[in-house]
Amino acid sequence: MTESTALLTDRYELTMIDAAIRAGTHDRPSVFEAFGRSLPAGRRYGVVAGTGRLLELIADFRFGDAELEFLRQNRVVSDATLDWLAGYRFTGSITGYREGEVYFPNSPILVVESSFAEGVVLETLILSVLNYDSSVASAASRMVTAALGRPLAEMGSRRTGEHSAVAAARAAYIAGFGATSNLEAGRTWGVPTMGTAAHAFTMLFDSEEEAFRAQVDALGASTTLLVDTYDVPHGVETAVRVAGPELGAVRLDSGDLLTLVSSVRRQLDGLGNTATKITVTNDLDEYTIAALAATPVDSFGVGTSVVTGSGSPAAGMVYKLVARQGADGDWVSVAKKSPEKATHGGRKHPVRLLDASGTAVSETIYVGAAAPAVVRGRALHTTLVTDGVADPAHLGHRGVEAARERRATALRELPPEAFRLAAGEPAVPTVYAEV
Repeated sequence: MTESTALLTDRYELTMIDAAIRAGTHDRPSVFEAFGRSLPAGRRYGVVAGTGRLLELIADFRFGDAELEFLRQNRVVSDATLDWLAGYRFTGSITGYREGEVYFPNSPILVVESSFAEGVVLETLILSVLNYDSSVASAASRMVTAALGRPLAEMGSRRTGEHSAVAAARAAYIAGFGATSNLEAGRTWGVPTMGTAAHAFTMLFDSEEEAFRAQVDALGASTTLLVDTYDVPHGVETAVRVAGPELGAVRLDSGDLLTLVSSVRRQLDGLGNTATKITVTNDLDEYTIAALAATPVDSFGVGTSVVTGSGSPAAGMVYKLVARQGADGDWVSVAKKSPEKATHGGRKHPVRLLDASGTAVSETIYVGAAAPAVVRGRALHTTLVTDGVADPAHLGHRGVEAARERRATALRELPPEAFRLAAGEPAVPTVYAEV
């Protein structure tokens, strides 16, 4: 077994199990659902991300000797519950939206069917993964749209936790970014990596020209040279003189980019380097990327904004019990009734209804035994885990590439208003229908 993920959870998950075991209700068949009551920051759609990563973490959710000893020493649960935890492995089923799919308020993104105890103990892990990864992917998708087809690279590892950095790189790639600076994301998830040099490298040498020559000697003339350490026009002239017409790109990391990019483009063209590209990396977000759309920028590098979800570091998802078997064996729909946090009980079967042109018109959630056949639309749930075993199609490098393709396909179904950056209502309404 690899490193356990069992203690990546909140204490109350285990105290609930402890009380349920004492009451004899821990084995009741139950249905849990992860969803968001709203989209972050008035956005028009969200992107599901983290599913494949989550499935691997669930497989490693086991209580070994070290975890059990910690719980015993801290008197978190009773001995009977410790015995139950010692044999824990998830044996239920999970269905949900495919990773990379778009979602809307109340979309039943993930559905866990198991005993109460097996399902409730996964709550914190499920939410911590889906909330962060989906937030990053949703923000990254807006940036990809704003870039109008120009490449983006994720480079925010130094602006978040070391494990979050890998998750963010993965999520941004699923959302359409082309590369990451994070090497672990490349190794673990197959995300293409990129990177050349920082200002410190230039300042290491006695002159900017010496630094550029060292980089070109190591990486070739097609490298990207950072030209704003001292003086941008002088840096551009030096870069061209050192690398010649084969210079791949120059990078700008400061200054008034709206005017600077155009002046650098004119200077490069005047020096004969018409093929040399310009990449910018100065605290960008979807709004600054959109503002640069009319400038001759060729590519973007985004850091802080993408790894923090561009102001919404969590997607606002919750995990609720929506159905359970009663003592008589009959299924009972359950839901919160509080006005501000009311939930919809029952098993759900979401379908994205489409018009004749293939554009989404509603996220229709059928509540009941099964969704009816629809003329135009597609069922959104797929099987992720059966009897505790994850479908390998959703895992590893293969799962990441499939999610990346799914996001591109799903966005083609959205109406034009989905891609507006201004805050607004969800682009597709969520409708409930009883079966």
